[in-house]
Amino acid sequence: MLEEMLPGYDGVLADPYPAYARLRESGVPHRVTLRSGLYGWLVTRYDDARAALADPRLSKDPRNAPPDWQEAGRGRPLEDRSGLGTHLLTTDPPEHTRLRRLVARYFTPGRLAALRPRIEERAGALIDGLRARDGAELIGDLASPLQLATICDVLGVPVGDRTDFQRWTTAVVTSGEGRDDEARPEALRRLGAYVGELAAAKRREPGDDVISAITAAVDEEERLSESEMLSMIFLLLVAGYETTVSLVGLGTYTLLRHPDQLRRLRERPELIDRAVEELLRHDSPVELATWRFALEPLEIGGAMVLAGQPILVALGAANRDPRRFPGPDRPDLAREDNPHLSFGHGPHYCLGAMLARIVGRAALAAVAGRLTGLALAVPPETLSWRASLTVRGPQRLPVTFDAVT
Repeated sequence: MLEEMLPGYDGVLADPYPAYARLRESGVPHRVTLRSGLYGWLVTRYDDARAALADPRLSKDPRNAPPDWQEAGRGRPLEDRSGLGTHLLTTDPPEHTRLRRLVARYFTPGRLAALRPRIEERAGALIDGLRARDGAELIGDLASPLQLATICDVLGVPVGDRTDFQRWTTAVVTSGEGRDDEARPEALRRLGAYVGELAAAKRREPGDDVISAITAAVDEEERLSESEMLSMIFLLLVAGYETTVSLVGLGTYTLLRHPDQLRRLRERPELIDRAVEELLRHDSPVELATWRFALEPLEIGGAMVLAGQPILVALGAANRDPRRFPGPDRPDLAREDNPHLSFGHGPHYCLGAMLARIVGRAALAAVAGRLTGLALAVPPETLSWRASLTVRGPQRLPVTFDAVT
């Protein structure tokens, strides 16, 4: 987040885009430093970002980072010392290819499309449960329970464990001022222990779910190690939950801030698929892609990057580059040419992109179609935002609407 990186850009957690615009217009990537001591080159232009995301000379493996960067990064939630550090976000081909292949068959279009009716039914039921009231908090009352049930169904997390899982994952991915950072290591420990217990249970009694498939691969020809298994499950649990919750929260917030677009979606519900893509572009739930490290000297957007130096690709900045998207700062739900980077690009393109789209589509269609008189219940400047380096979104989204008895 920019307020942590750049002393001259305080107070941009709620709206980082003017700062991104200034950085983008200045041309070359900028060297930034976090309070933790982590540092790197920040890439903000669309063409540079897209190229960097697919460049094989940029490694995702933090072992390729300089020693001082590695030391500054100790204690981060997905860092190797936790025992949960080897997964899709921290490996390169061929290891990344092998790990992705193990779970990719559970994220195929056909399998995920079969989940759509149940997800839409859940979204409608959640909204209908709110309509007798005149207000709600749409993160806790809609986005969180909808995605929690969805990702836990896909992965095979038992219903009785889901409340604890939600609490732990939220603590793990959230950091910064205003949060209890001392709670994060304990949440990480508890979540790691839970993942180990769940994996053991799935090994004893496998089902038709992702975690069962991952645990079975430990003893099959794929030869997934125990640490890789636990790391993969951990990543899918955390990343699959938090990012989609933020997608729903940010998408709804954007519609509330642009009532003409909300009205447009109500009048033309057939725009919902384009609307989801445009809301993803306009305010990406993943603001910054995870770290990359130069394997050799290379040039990015006019800046010379030395071997080992870290790179941060600002997806949110790239998605509003006027060189690629006309009128980027205003949402246009009918936008047709929309190759946004919110799910990344290249070999690390988000494995769960289609599932996130299905959940986002169900939730946003239900909000727009079933809640009349919808409005933000508090001034926008009073909202609290996630203090996370990667996941962006409101922590709570209180709204009012017309009660239906």
